[in-house]
Amino acid sequence: MPTLSDLAVRHTALDDADLEWMHSLVSDWQLLADLSFADLILWIPLREGTGWIAVAQMRPTTGPTVYHDDIVGMTAAKGERALIDTAWNERRICREGDPDWSSGVPVREETIPVRRADHFIGVIQRSTNLSSARTPSRLELTYLQSASDLAQMVAEGRFPFSGAEPILVRSPRVGDGLLRLDRAGRVTYASPNALSAYRRLGLNADLVGAELGRTTANLCYSDEPINENLMIVASGREPRETEVESGGTVVQLRAIPLVVGGGRIGALVLIRDVTELRRRERELMTKDATIREIHHRVKNNLQTVAALLRLQARRLQVPEGREALEEAVRRVGSIAIVHETLSHTPEEQVDFDDIADRVIAMTGEVAAPEAQVVPRRIGTFGVLRSEIATPLAMVLTELLQNAVQHGLAQRPGKLQVIVDRGADRLDVIVSDDGNGLPENFDLESSTSLGLQIVRTLVVGELSGRLAIEPRQGGGTEVTLSIPLPVT
Repeated sequence: MPTLSDLAVRHTALDDADLEWMHSLVSDWQLLADLSFADLILWIPLREGTGWIAVAQMRPTTGPTVYHDDIVGMTAAKGERALIDTAWNERRICREGDPDWSSGVPVREETIPVRRADHFIGVIQRSTNLSSARTPSRLELTYLQSASDLAQMVAEGRFPFSGAEPILVRSPRVGDGLLRLDRAGRVTYASPNALSAYRRLGLNADLVGAELGRTTANLCYSDEPINENLMIVASGREPRETEVESGGTVVQLRAIPLVVGGGRIGALVLIRDVTELRRRERELMTKDATIREIHHRVKNNLQTVAALLRLQARRLQVPEGREALEEAVRRVGSIAIVHETLSHTPEEQVDFDDIADRVIAMTGEVAAPEAQVVPRRIGTFGVLRSEIATPLAMVLTELLQNAVQHGLAQRPGKLQVIVDRGADRLDVIVSDDGNGLPENFDLESSTSLGLQIVRTLVVGELSGRLAIEPRQGGGTEVTLSIPLPVT
């Protein structure tokens, strides 16, 4: 389905500022749909002036929908939807007309012109399914009155709020809890969910008639300085969000000032009990910290093991034994690098480019000074999960070490790690221009411990493919192809 931006750029004359206003409106108009118990469709005039195109649609969560199919992308010629034309031409909210029964259920249509600054840029069609109409409750009357005020603000260019802080993805919604305030910040209506949230904060009295800012401050800040942001939100003076906590209960508040006809008539405050959400977040933070500490300790232990192996190697008089222990030190070191990186990240993912560069630098230190081998990385690994990063670091260590000690033994040459990362696969080529492969080389029957480790890790643990072939122009080329999990 095309996006609002795609449709606006392709079919309308909206400039960047108008389009940004539309995005702000659509990001927050679930509020209007829920208060109205109605579907919303945003229509923008076509560039040629011949009609309208629907660029966005929202269904209510508080009532039945009118449109089960998507309307976005549909066009309407001038005169085809009279209420839209009237709202646009007369710059007013249109509510006239009897319910429409053409779809089999009664639907009340209204249109709201969308204004930005000193000009109008579109029309919202508000369609209410009347099939379940009944005598409205106090809650529904408050919703509808609030929806009427918000619609008037849209027509006056006062909603969405210009320059307001971005609304959080998990902001409270109408059904979570709603308070309506008067100009003085006193509660004129409290929905059952909102009242329950305040009961959990410790409120024993009735909330209606109370000054919300002072009441909330007394509940949550009785023994400490009052949060200034709370007083601004709870009075409804500015469109902001805040959280308050009392007795282990955490409540999120979002203020929507109601400014109609040039004056502030009150505010809506949406309430949401986020106690369980915050508790889970704290548990996750504790878990993440524990995991990072584990990685840190594993890294320290691996470094201790490497130091012991290095100390043992110095005591050995047999060259083959010393060389074997030094290889083991490098293998343990490559794993320690991964755990060190994981100990600094909140997630089990690492930027493998940094790890690869450290492994490559470690390999360069293995080469004899007279050989002048400086390994290079070409391409980017990007972020990899730890279950891929650890074996891949060992594979790189083995391949680079093998190339330096055998392919480029005691002589200068080129050693490259070429990376090509796709959406679902990582291809890595380790290439050198050294001595090349032995005659009749066969990977399957090779007795080299390093190659056996590489093959086991690539094929067995990473479910990838491994190929070792002569390099064109001399040398050796090792190709790894590793599948990546789809995120």
